[in-house]
Amino acid sequence: MSDKLRYDGKVVVVTGAGGGLGKAYALFFGARGASVVVNDLGGSLQGGDGNARVADGVVKEIEALGGKAVANYDSVENGDKIVETAIKAFGTVHIVINNAGILRDKSLKNMSDQDWNLIQQVHVFGSYKVTKAAWPYFRKQKFGRVINTASAAGLYGNFGQTNYSAAKLGLVGFTETLAKEGAKYNITANVIVPLAASRMTETILPPDVLAMLAPEYIVPVVGYLVHESVTESNGIYETAAGVVTKVRWERSNGAEFKADETFTPSALLARIDEVQNFDENCDHPTGSKDLMSVVERNADLKPSQQGPEVSFKDQVVIVTGAGAGIGQQYALTFAKLGAKVVCNDLGNPEETVELIKKAGGQAVADKNNVTDGAAVVKTAIDNFGAVHVVVNNAGIIRDKSMVNMTDELWQVIQQVHLFGTFSVTRAAWPYFLKQKYGRVVNTTSTSGIYGNFGQANYATAKAGILGFTKSAAIEGAKYNIYVNAIAPTAGTGMTSGVFTEEMLEALKPQYIAPITVLLCSEQAPGSGLCFESGAGWVAQTRWQRTGGVAIAPGKDGVTVEQIRDNWAAITNFDDGRATHPETAAESNMYIFQMAAEAAQSRSEEGSGSEITSTGEYTYDEKTISLYNLGVGASAKDLKYTFENNENFGPVPTFGVIPMFFAHFPYEEVVQNFNPMKLLHGEQFLEIKKWPIPNEATLVTEGKLLDLVDKEKAAVAMVEYTTKDKETGEPLFYNVMSTFLRGSGGFGGKKQADDHGAVTAANKPPSRQPDYVVEYKTPEDLAAIYRLSGDFNPLHIDPEFAAVGGFDRPILHGLATLGVSGRLLVEKYGVFKNIKVRFSGHVFPGETLQVNAWKEGSKVIFVTKVLERGTTAISAAAIELPTDSKSKL
Repeated sequence: MSDKLRYDGKVVVVTGAGGGLGKAYALFFGARGASVVVNDLGGSLQGGDGNARVADGVVKEIEALGGKAVANYDSVENGDKIVETAIKAFGTVHIVINNAGILRDKSLKNMSDQDWNLIQQVHVFGSYKVTKAAWPYFRKQKFGRVINTASAAGLYGNFGQTNYSAAKLGLVGFTETLAKEGAKYNITANVIVPLAASRMTETILPPDVLAMLAPEYIVPVVGYLVHESVTESNGIYETAAGVVTKVRWERSNGAEFKADETFTPSALLARIDEVQNFDENCDHPTGSKDLMSVVERNADLKPSQQGPEVSFKDQVVIVTGAGAGIGQQYALTFAKLGAKVVCNDLGNPEETVELIKKAGGQAVADKNNVTDGAAVVKTAIDNFGAVHVVVNNAGIIRDKSMVNMTDELWQVIQQVHLFGTFSVTRAAWPYFLKQKYGRVVNTTSTSGIYGNFGQANYATAKAGILGFTKSAAIEGAKYNIYVNAIAPTAGTGMTSGVFTEEMLEALKPQYIAPITVLLCSEQAPGSGLCFESGAGWVAQTRWQRTGGVAIAPGKDGVTVEQIRDNWAAITNFDDGRATHPETAAESNMYIFQMAAEAAQSRSEEGSGSEITSTGEYTYDEKTISLYNLGVGASAKDLKYTFENNENFGPVPTFGVIPMFFAHFPYEEVVQNFNPMKLLHGEQFLEIKKWPIPNEATLVTEGKLLDLVDKEKAAVAMVEYTTKDKETGEPLFYNVMSTFLRGSGGFGGKKQADDHGAVTAANKPPSRQPDYVVEYKTPEDLAAIYRLSGDFNPLHIDPEFAAVGGFDRPILHGLATLGVSGRLLVEKYGVFKNIKVRFSGHVFPGETLQVNAWKEGSKVIFVTKVLERGTTAISAAAIELPTDSKSKL
């Protein structure tokens, strides 16, 4: 097909449209005939004060393209005002794209109520408010399109993002419910899971990755989904870098047990492999299991055989909502298995406590609201001195269709279900961390997993609980803390008005207890998992994703027409390429790899001309001082820190900085390139001009010098030549050697060519060093060095460092190079070139020891970390010029 999709006569509201992905949406629709409301508060990523000029600038760009647009500066929490802007300016609204967002990343133990609530207000409540305001117009005109924005952190969880993950998966449950409520009115709702360069991602991802993540690659997917000719609804789409995939739920066939007293945690443990078996008879539901058919089969089942013992002897268990129903059955089962139980309920927990005590168990009542989790946990500590298990079960229902939903009904559900789950878990978390043991089971719902008519508030909260579960599981992994979720179907006080009396008899709460109790035991079958259960049936639910399509950008980039023409392949789950991602990293790596393979394929089909990269970098005296401080210069070193000093200038290793502004396209020279698998192995720098100018605009060109096939990896050596833009005079020559894991096996040469000083082995002599110098790095050195341009959070954020396997942030390798180079300059003078191999990491605050051997005009050196006895830099040397005047 070639006919162009347009949006003439349509009114589009885009939130967070002042930059990044939102701006790209707005410009796209404005250029294709739509009238656009450009909403942006203009605040910071942390939710600071607004700035109207951000939205105004986008409006001017749309108008310059011949389009129609109006700015709106309201917070998304005032969604009615945003939609009012559309009505006043254009008379109606047809499409809502909920894109606005902020970040407040913290580990769970450090998460404050404010950190939690702000994320929920902007991402979740804001999306609800804008959609709620537009909904009556959609129904009246029998046309509406909604796009909500989730993330890989929501689908799979992510360290330090329990609040964000809860919000983003909560929006999936919200969307699924909107799709079901809107179907009869030609209203569609879909979820986009983008990985695009934006204000939120530019501080997290390295430049090479950001280059693959232009927001313009995401826009066509959304453009297709909201077009009037497209009726796709209730879909989840992961996309980045021209790669588009679809995601759906997959449920195991599970196992069925006789619904009697033999259905115990022990019996379930004996057959847990059946529950988790996805090899056969899986289904891909959009709603809860048909449990009546399970009930019908149950009569023919035999009593369950018991498996290994499941015990809670000497453990303290908190069960919220334990006054009746499922919660009461949980509490009774835990007590029977030896636990000391805190029975929390706003109603009558004493009844459950008395039942436990009559049976010879130990229990105490707690009537605190779960929104005060600290008080709930305090009851456990005051009475039993510890807490080992938390079961978040408390809940209420306030069902209304979207058109009748009120803010009060929305918020009370979020508070009790979602915030309550967070609050109790967070309060118990420090005890879990200290004892290196904990179990949490959170209660989601099939309404949250699949959406349900009239339960937009409830579905959002329950899906949010699942997102929270996945991230908390990641944070707890190294401390033996397991966090899982269950979606129960049982007859309770909340469901008494939903099921018939016959069904309630079959769906007794005690038949939910086995899976929940097993997940709370030492034999729990995993963490971050979701199980559905009812009437003696238990199954596991997970994600399934299509193999997707990597679309080649043309002269106009990736277009909405290309999305349309590839839609069948994008949504094909049956071509043998479907996968089941379990982590955000796994999900993102697949997309990066697919995009890189597509880029390589296109490159092979091209002209075969030499692959190069170029970049521009401007610096001044302030830039130099900042770099010098970042490699350990002190305020007393005036030649490094005071611009009026006659010898002021950069430490020579400053020459490595400009090359990072000429990002080399590795994906065009190797197969399966994945930026996340790139390791910086060696660095060579040659100073072409001394002294280095104190201010200049530089132009750098990069090109491949050598490429080695290491079977499972490739080694790429890229040379960068940096020149003064004004004079054309060369200043620096760099060679960066990188180890690209997963990119080998292409039949290339096995050994690099000899490139002289660039590849020199630089083996230290057997004698004692001629010069030894030590430098204790300040605790804040990485924080200073990053300001020279490397904003990788690995070097500043403890939670991101933990994901990388480090117990605290590490120093940049090139900062260690800079420190070593500075110390050698102080002894030997300015060098002509320097070559190093990065052999180990350095923590800020550790002491670096440089050991040097002078061999003619070459000084071979090794840099060690004294505290840990490790080597940070090896195979290293500086080459001195013959001019004796070179010393600073």
